[in-house]
Amino acid sequence: MNSAEFYDVRKVYGESLSITVENGKVENFSYRTGGATGVRALVRGRWGYARGDSEADVKKLIRDAERFASVLDEGDSKIKEIESGSIRTKIEPEENPYDVDIETKVRTLKDIEKNLRKDGIINTRVIYFENTRTLEYMDSSGVESYYSVPRIGVILSSISRRSGLMQQYSKRVFEIGGFEIFRKNDFYEMADETADIALKLLSADSPPGGRMKVLLDPGLAGVFVHEALGHAVEGDLILQGNSILKNRTGEVIASEEVNVFDDPGLKEYGFYPFDDEGVPSERRSIIRNGVLSGYLNSRETSVKLGGSGGNGRGEGSSPILVRMSNTFMSEGEWKFEELVEYVKDGVYLIGSRGGQTSPGDGVFQFHAEYGYVIKKGELQGMIRDVSLSGLTLELLKNVRVGEDLRFNPGICGKNGQSVPVSDGAPHIATFALVGGA
Repeated sequence: MNSAEFYDVRKVYGESLSITVENGKVENFSYRTGGATGVRALVRGRWGYARGDSEADVKKLIRDAERFASVLDEGDSKIKEIESGSIRTKIEPEENPYDVDIETKVRTLKDIEKNLRKDGIINTRVIYFENTRTLEYMDSSGVESYYSVPRIGVILSSISRRSGLMQQYSKRVFEIGGFEIFRKNDFYEMADETADIALKLLSADSPPGGRMKVLLDPGLAGVFVHEALGHAVEGDLILQGNSILKNRTGEVIASEEVNVFDDPGLKEYGFYPFDDEGVPSERRSIIRNGVLSGYLNSRETSVKLGGSGGNGRGEGSSPILVRMSNTFMSEGEWKFEELVEYVKDGVYLIGSRGGQTSPGDGVFQFHAEYGYVIKKGELQGMIRDVSLSGLTLELLKNVRVGEDLRFNPGICGKNGQSVPVSDGAPHIATFALVGGA
C-alpha cells in the first residue's frame, strides 16, 4: 500500500421506496436498502478502481485499486488538491416519510388518482417515490466529509383517446425533503389539470412549420439549458473534443441578456453540500452577459482546463464523471406579455417530452408537450405534437430573457449512470425551426 499518488474512498448507503397506482390499483411496490464502498487510486497517471459492499475492508480495497492501476501503462491523469476539512450535513425532512405507514401512503395516492379520471381518459397513473442518499467521503490528503439528503417525488399522468387519437400529459413534483410534499402541493388540483390538458390536446391543431420566433416556457427553456448547453460545458466532453465550446472561453456565444450558472448549493433537486470528490458546493458561472466564462469540472479535468472541481459525481460507487447539479439561466427583465408581443407571429411552446442533442455538433431537437399559436402579439389556438430544432449557438444569440425563473427537477443519464439534477430558466424568446413531432 501507499504506492498511490492519491486515493479516495466513498461509502454510499441508500434507502428507497416506490409505489405506482394505475387505474385505481397498486401495480408496483418496491422497497430497497443497500450500501457500497468504492475506492479509486491514482498510480503513475492511471486510475485503478475497486468496489465492495458497505462492510468491505477499506484497506484491502485501497490495495486492490493500487494493484489494478499499477498494471496499466503510464498515463497523464492528475488530481487537483483541495483544502483538508470536514463537511457534515444531514437534511432532516419536516415530516419523515419513513414515519408514515404504507396504508396511509397508498390511500393518499389512490385519492389523488381519482381526480385523474374523467370521460375520455383511458389510463391514469400516480407514481410516488422516496429515497435517502448517505455519503461518507475520505481521501489520502485528509479530507473527510459526510452528508445525508432525502428526496421525494410524485408523478401524475393521464392518457386520453378519441376516434383513434391518443394524447398523454403528465406533471411532476420532485423535492428535497419528506412527506410534507403533500401539504405544500395541491396534488388534487394538479391531477384535475393533468386530465383536462390531456383531453384538450385531442382537439388541438397541428403546429405551423418553418423557422420562426418562438416563446419557450420555463420548463422547455430549462431543458434546453441542461441538454443543449449544460452537457456541452462538461469538462470530460471538452477534453474528448466532443463539444462545440472547446477552447472558446472568453468568447461571446449568446445574447448579452444570457447568464447561466450551475449551483449545487441551491436546495433544488440537484442539491449536494459537496460532490463525490469531497469538493464543497459552490456556484459556477457558465455564461456571463453572453460570454462563455467557464466549464464544469471534476478535480481531474480542472487540472487541464483550469478553474476548480465541484461537479464530479458518480451513481452509487461508480466511477466519477463530470455532471451538472442545478443548472439555470438567471432572470432577465422581460415580462411575459412583453415577450408575447415581441414574438408577434410565432408559437408559444410549453413543457418537454424529451428530444436529442449533440454537444459535438451543436444541434438539438426537442418535443414540446403542447403550445399555442401567437398571432399579432396575442395567444391563439392550442397546438399539439410540436417539435423544436436548431443550432444551440444560434438560439442563444437571439435570446430575450424573461423575469420569471422557475426550476424543474429530473434525472440525468450519462454513460449508464443516473443522478438527480434540476434545470431552471425563465420564459425566453428566440428563433428556431418548428415542425410536427
